[in-house]
Amino acid sequence: VLISDSLSPAAVAVLEERGVNVDVRIGLSESELAGLIGPYDGLAVRSATKVTAQVLDAAQNLKVVGRAGIGVDNIDVAAATQRGVVVMNTPFGNSVTTAEHAIAMILALARQLPAADRSTRAGRWEKSRFMGTELAGKVLGLIGCGNIGSIVAERSQGLRMRVIAYDPYLAPERARDLGVEKVELDQLLARADVISLHTPLNESTRNILDAKALAKTRKGVRIVNCARGGLLDERALEEAIRSGHVAGAALDVFEQEPVRDSPLFGLDEVVVTPHLGASTAEAQEKVAVHIAEQMADYLSTGAVVNALNMPSVSAEEAPRLRPYMKLANQLGSFAGQLTETGLRSATITYAGQVATLNTRPLTAALLQGLLAPLLESVNMVNAPSVARERNIAVTTIHQESIEDYQTLI
Repeated sequence: VLISDSLSPAAVAVLEERGVNVDVRIGLSESELAGLIGPYDGLAVRSATKVTAQVLDAAQNLKVVGRAGIGVDNIDVAAATQRGVVVMNTPFGNSVTTAEHAIAMILALARQLPAADRSTRAGRWEKSRFMGTELAGKVLGLIGCGNIGSIVAERSQGLRMRVIAYDPYLAPERARDLGVEKVELDQLLARADVISLHTPLNESTRNILDAKALAKTRKGVRIVNCARGGLLDERALEEAIRSGHVAGAALDVFEQEPVRDSPLFGLDEVVVTPHLGASTAEAQEKVAVHIAEQMADYLSTGAVVNALNMPSVSAEEAPRLRPYMKLANQLGSFAGQLTETGLRSATITYAGQVATLNTRPLTAALLQGLLAPLLESVNMVNAPSVARERNIAVTTIHQESIEDYQTLI
């Protein structure tokens, strides 16, 4: 395994304890990484290393990329999937730390702490200048209410804030458990006193707070982004602050990082930090250990945890599934070799004991076997996406009761 970003030494210790050889090479350029990656089975990164299609093309032996943290926008997941490389992250290791940073930013913004600190250090005693706002009773609007957003919701309720959330994936039951009111985006923009972003960066969320969205917010709104740069239009935010419509903003992330200069830096209404959301000793230790354990388990036992492009298989499940995966792969291969005309659909029935297991990896193994006679470079990781790309309809049926057989596929 190659570690190409700064990780806690605990990661190296975990990998070596489990029989994995480790090299640490930090600060590599894209071309340098592409030149080195060839013989490695695994690559462990944080946010600095860019795992591009060029790097993946050169990674002839690569089986897994591990991201110590949540966001994977520095990894070309589609290219990794196409090449059969599992991409893992650690979605829970730094959730509390990042949520606490968001709460700190909300408080700093409400009470103008950085500007007041600078003023006081300069020898000015400007009590009347730094009139803050009380958070109790204010409406906090969360754009995204997953792992981190839900922790922010709980902590902000301790400050007696009322929480509303826009998240298409937030189940009504979960919202009720959190004490959060689920709303549409336009409702959130119109009602929130503070808006905090906690969503991944993708094509549907890029610039979710653009000039048009900012114009829909209530006058005096404060905006916090500790999630991903690119979720808000920084130029539009600057204009909204200068016009007085937005009272202030607190940013831990930026469209381009590292950012050396920005028009936002000249505004006292803006609080900025250099992507510190996950920067606590506890969080860095957790994510380093978690990603090392996950990668070691996958390379040694086939266990898949927190993968973005492959069904998860626990260390306990892997030995039980292994013979079924071999069988499913051979059944798929047999059917694929019998298929002479264009393949349009596949129906897979799991009956008996196997129907009670995690069958998603079995389906992936079967599709690999099915497509292998027709296509080159298909494997368990990319087989489901290859089937979707070729409009091959895949149906799975589970029936636990069965006569004559203990298990039937």
